[in-house]
Amino acid sequence: MSEGPHPLDNAVWRALGSRHRAVAQERGRARAYRSDVSVFAAVESFDPASWADLAEVLGPSRGCAFLGGDVPPDPPSGWVSVDRVRCVQMVLESGAVTPVVPVVPVVPVPVRPLTPDDVRAMLDLVARTEPGPFRPRTIELGSYYGHFEGADLVAMAGERLGFDGYTEISAVCTDPKVRGRGLGSALTHHVASGILARGEQPFLHVAESNTGARRVYEKLGFVQRRLVEAVLVKAPPG
Repeated sequence: MSEGPHPLDNAVWRALGSRHRAVAQERGRARAYRSDVSVFAAVESFDPASWADLAEVLGPSRGCAFLGGDVPPDPPSGWVSVDRVRCVQMVLESGAVTPVVPVVPVVPVPVRPLTPDDVRAMLDLVARTEPGPFRPRTIELGSYYGHFEGADLVAMAGERLGFDGYTEISAVCTDPKVRGRGLGSALTHHVASGILARGEQPFLHVAESNTGARRVYEKLGFVQRRLVEAVLVKAPPG
């Protein structure tokens, strides 16, 4: 007997229906984050009723991004397909609830939790490094940590999608002027350890073409689970 789809196959849908319900917009079979929180949206399945529900949730001409392995190649009439990026969904396979032991040693670096007072610096770092979508209220999705040199935030990582048993690591980025020092590894290790300590499984998404980042995650113990796509679309104009 089939066990049904894996929870990570529609992670955005699950996060919006549970841990992130307070920052979600929902109608029928469609869910989306509020526009100042995240660009992601999801449907229960890609049928005409779900597309119609999503158009109502988003409003005219608002863009959103799907993240999954079953996004159809062409949206319905009126919708605009903007971009598609092939990504690797990776998981940290560990039964332990203690700090992760990576394949290679990670040199700890000073980190501190990031707060709403740090959002401007976080947005500046994201603009310089382009790790993926990040909005003014993305910090509300989970815990974020940063490494500072003086008053400057030069590296960070945090938690994005989350639901029962799983939390995604996201916004891993390092200022180009300090790359090569293992800051991304250290921050990813720090966030993953906290997730494991709660008894949850860390997962993340990385562009298939970003082989450098994939090697970093593999050295930390992450393995490929499946290929997915990040698909950016725009709702009908109304």
